[in-house]
Amino acid sequence: MKMACKGLQTGETLSSLKRESESLRKKLEEERRKLADVELNQAAEKVEVVGALSIKTRRLLKGHGNKVLCMDWCKDKRRLVSSSQDGKVIVWDAFTLNKEHGVSLPCTWMMACAYSPSGCAVACGGLDNKCSVIPLSLDRNENLAAKKKSVAMHTNYLSGCTFTGSDMQILTSSGDGSCALWDVESGQLLQSFHGHTADVLSLDLAPSETGNTFVSGGSDRRSNVWDMRSGQNIQSFESHESDINCVKYYPSGDAFASASDDSTCRFYDLRADREVAVYQKDSIIFGASTVDFSLSGRLLFAGYNDYTINVWDVLKGTRVTCLFGHENRVSRVRVSPDGTALCSASWDNTLRIWA
Repeated sequence: MKMACKGLQTGETLSSLKRESESLRKKLEEERRKLADVELNQAAEKVEVVGALSIKTRRLLKGHGNKVLCMDWCKDKRRLVSSSQDGKVIVWDAFTLNKEHGVSLPCTWMMACAYSPSGCAVACGGLDNKCSVIPLSLDRNENLAAKKKSVAMHTNYLSGCTFTGSDMQILTSSGDGSCALWDVESGQLLQSFHGHTADVLSLDLAPSETGNTFVSGGSDRRSNVWDMRSGQNIQSFESHESDINCVKYYPSGDAFASASDDSTCRFYDLRADREVAVYQKDSIIFGASTVDFSLSGRLLFAGYNDYTINVWDVLKGTRVTCLFGHENRVSRVRVSPDGTALCSASWDNTLRIWA
């Protein structure tokens, strides 16, 4: 505390500085509001309504012995990786339902997993506070767990991980309130990102190849946009009333959506620097745990704790349909890279492919 107070000017106290920062924050909010001219659904009034969708479960993936916590598609559009509370990481062929690889890890609650861009490795982590990269081999009998390599180390649980443009770098988010960029080969910390005041629960990389930004969301109800090169927090949004469980960029990279325990999903335009849409209904009272956009960006798929997946019209702000099938909360939804299918992971120990 003494150290912290040494930097104070005369007549300044921590409480006076807190008051000052609070009033500056209010002023910024007021300035932001002045620029708010029209809501997204008003701007999209003339746009045609989305036609009827017939999305059904086409595949049911069974094999985990406990809650499935995370999944990610491979760039080849047919393989996917899933991680579970039982400490298992499974690589599946979504067409044939074959389990191509299964790795049992010494730690349970594998809360994050990701496929590398080349398709030659997967990353995973959870309550072990680590992010490990496992190279995949063509030999199905090989012991993959033995080749596992710890890349990232946090001081609390790992909540999310994603490879950047190549297999060489990995971005992680953690319950220790930070995000970090790591070199896969050496395990060296390249950049750390501090700005959240509580657990970071999700992160997503900007979709464009040149984009050097990513967005994160957490228990402090805030979503932050970061510059990967400088480590700076370049934009911040705070309109949810509870934890933000998931953040996902819009396909163009100019906006992102967030899902929260306050049972709403929200849509933020980065160029307008504000929230432009809220997706909610009085009948939806359970938290939203995960979101992803269709390839065109017109639909938003959102998984909820009441076991459903709601499909929202991004522009109109209305619900298009609701997908039923899971028997426990939906932990993750991800649209396949070619946009033809949706995969959902659930606490009912299964994954479903919808199309």
